[in-house]
Amino acid sequence: QRDQGLQSNIMVHAKFWTLRQHFLGFPKETDFELKEEELPEPKDGEVLLEAVFLSVDPYMRPYSRIHMKEGDTMIGTQVSSSVLGQFAILSSSALCMYSRDSRMKERNPACSQNTVVVQSQNPNYAVGSHVIVNCGWRTHFLSDGSNLKLLLSDWPEELPLSLALGTIGMPGLTALYGLEEICEIKAGETILVNAAAGAVGSVVGQIAKIKGCRVVGSAGTDEKVSYLKELGFDQAFNYKTISSLEDTLREAAPQGYDCYFENVGGDFTSVALAQMRSFGRIALCGSISMYNDTTPQTGQCINSHMILKQLRMEGFLATRWEHKHRDGLKRLLAWVKEGKIKYREHITKGFNNMPAAFMGMLNGSNIGKAVIKI
Repeated sequence: QRDQGLQSNIMVHAKFWTLRQHFLGFPKETDFELKEEELPEPKDGEVLLEAVFLSVDPYMRPYSRIHMKEGDTMIGTQVSSSVLGQFAILSSSALCMYSRDSRMKERNPACSQNTVVVQSQNPNYAVGSHVIVNCGWRTHFLSDGSNLKLLLSDWPEELPLSLALGTIGMPGLTALYGLEEICEIKAGETILVNAAAGAVGSVVGQIAKIKGCRVVGSAGTDEKVSYLKELGFDQAFNYKTISSLEDTLREAAPQGYDCYFENVGGDFTSVALAQMRSFGRIALCGSISMYNDTTPQTGQCINSHMILKQLRMEGFLATRWEHKHRDGLKRLLAWVKEGKIKYREHITKGFNNMPAAFMGMLNGSNIGKAVIKI
């Protein structure tokens, strides 16, 4: 009966979130609009995907102003998705996994929720394969197959597929490239990372420890600080409760910092640059403290620190090293399997709660990767 259903005409009732109006300051529920549409069955070469997990990430806030117009579907970058059958995991991109029967539910509990039969007319993707696709905040997506990338073939059954949205996905690659390509870290160096309990920062600290570095991390709650210590950070502090950021950074690393992985921006950067060692490297990954400002922040002039200490500061996007993604994902997966990288996810249930999950993430409510489960 399932096979017959796959051959019949199926109209899929899909939901998607749009940007109703551009954000002014911190996002509001009224900035988003939930819409619905009917998707036809796939034509030759097409694949119909269904979401189970979706991702929200800080970059969506500034990118919405740059890359979107009002009425567009909320954007997403590369995360995970799959094809052919019953299951899917989406994010701003999406990870989907498909099967013709319920045996896949037993093999992978992460895909056992809200499973419905979907279709494929693309011979390049076998039943049960995993792929990566960019398709935004949608419950379903009709792809021609050109934007799909296969997930790692040796993904362990015991690992949740949602990790392809975080530690073994874009955030993990961002951490890896920032440390290796921008900071060029070396064993024995001291690394500073802020927003250290987030999807990127938590991986930054752990990779730095794998590389033999000393790691100092900052976060916004005592619970997050405790988590950083569980991950093996040498020093961690709550920037909201300390009396002096300058003194705290100096106490954590009296000799200064060789590398600084920047996720926050604002005053933190001004203070941190003063404590960089000569020839230090700064990887500019994000500026979450500034994304919702209605008036641009002004800060100290950094020229003297940059010149006298001969520092190197560089902004970057993980897409620059797309040719290394496959190898990078394999390394991240290996570290997770070996127990060298640990992970935590902040899961919100329900597609209708995506705006709330997005705003919560911007407010720092998550430890580790913020994920939405349909």
